Amino acid sequence: MKLKYLIVLAGLGIGMMSFSLYGATITKPQDDGSKYGKDSVNCVMNLSLYREFYKQWKGSGYKNSAINDAIVSWRKVYQTCPRASQNIYIDGVKMLHYLIKTAKDNDEKNAYIDTMMMVYDARIKYFPLKYKTDKSQVGSLLGRKGVDLYKLKPNNYLEAYTILKQSVDLEKENSAGPVFVYFFRAVTKMAQKGDTDTAAVVDTYDMLSDYLGLRIRRYMQEGNTKKEEEYRNIKGNIENTFEPFANCTDLVRIYQKKFDQAPDDVDLLKKISKILDKKKCNDAPLYFETIVELHKLDPSPESAYLIGKMLINQKRYKEAITYMEEACHMENLEKADDAYIYLAQTYRALDRLPESRKYALKAAEINPKWGEPWAFIGDLYAISASKCGDNDLTKKVAYWAAVDMYIKAKKVDPSITDEMNKKINTYSVYFPPTELLFFYGLTEGDTYTVGCWINRDTKIRPAK
Repeated sequence: MKLKYLIVLAGLGIGMMSFSLYGATITKPQDDGSKYGKDSVNCVMNLSLYREFYKQWKGSGYKNSAINDAIVSWRKVYQTCPRASQNIYIDGVKMLHYLIKTAKDNDEKNAYIDTMMMVYDARIKYFPLKYKTDKSQVGSLLGRKGVDLYKLKPNNYLEAYTILKQSVDLEKENSAGPVFVYFFRAVTKMAQKGDTDTAAVVDTYDMLSDYLGLRIRRYMQEGNTKKEEEYRNIKGNIENTFEPFANCTDLVRIYQKKFDQAPDDVDLLKKISKILDKKKCNDAPLYFETIVELHKLDPSPESAYLIGKMLINQKRYKEAITYMEEACHMENLEKADDAYIYLAQTYRALDRLPESRKYALKAAEINPKWGEPWAFIGDLYAISASKCGDNDLTKKVAYWAAVDMYIKAKKVDPSITDEMNKKINTYSVYFPPTELLFFYGLTEGDTYTVGCWINRDTKIRPAK
């Protein structure tokens, strides 16, 4: 049994360089640059054999013993004609996953893992381009290699980090979801083990957040809700992993030193302001210093947005208006609609409700699938009810218009249905009672125009 075990390891342990496993020397593939190697007849025969056995194994749900026959021919193809087919490496990784899972001890398991890493390297060497597009797949393959290494050998997190960083540097926002997740896990583990500092975690989080944001927006524009949800979950996973490193005290400590060293570095100022804003550290003096300095050096709708938010938090509403109006011109529409809502909130705080509604409608126009602007308008109507009437009836009719807005909000954005239903139930109680409708000669279901600044047609409904 021991001898058979050594033979299997010898057959599998192949890669770019020679190495030893339990005394068995493993040599690199015999590559002469041709597709089928020096002995093309044997190469094609072994390729056909391994693929046939592999299909049998796959057809059994990866359970029957055909894998044992597949490995024998697969090894010969790999060693004698490594350029014959990209399937050598795709299937090889699949078989190695099975062997790792069924390994009898850690030594056997680790030998298979090392072999898998070399199979990835061989694929990168011999098949660096995608078959259909001729575009590089090196970054993608490095990502798979790094994820497998981290999952199978968590203690090798430093090596996994190096591989995954290369992958993300190449693929950027096009990186696969698991690559984002395990790259960030590797960074946070390095910080926990003392191999790097918290600043590296923060910088990596900032970079990955940008990439994920681009990916999510792409799927939103394509209407691909399944993929959008998948990457929102990935973003949430990274947010949860980052949480222990996200306290304002540490963030300010890290970035205050960088700010003091380079207060006129625009890129640094953008990074500081973004991360402090994202983590709600807006009360920190560093945040104030950063965004003001940024707006001086490089005025933009983005920096105006940050100053406007700060002024709103400080209840300096009149000062905030100019900045938020500028912020509405941001090219990032997701941020621009936020700016319109902040502007709407500012005018509401100043009791200028028509202007408040105007900017909420602008936000709804930019993002038709966002229910928040309609809910916001509903709130405007609800708080206006008692001010927009001079009798028992007219002081209640604005609640009809408010509920109309909540219904519209959940229609365009089903994710807020529960929240809108609560509001609908709350304000339906304040509808005019049946006897009041009768007193004023109004009939349920008829059209009624709510006056005042609202000036909107609605349907007559009694209180519930």
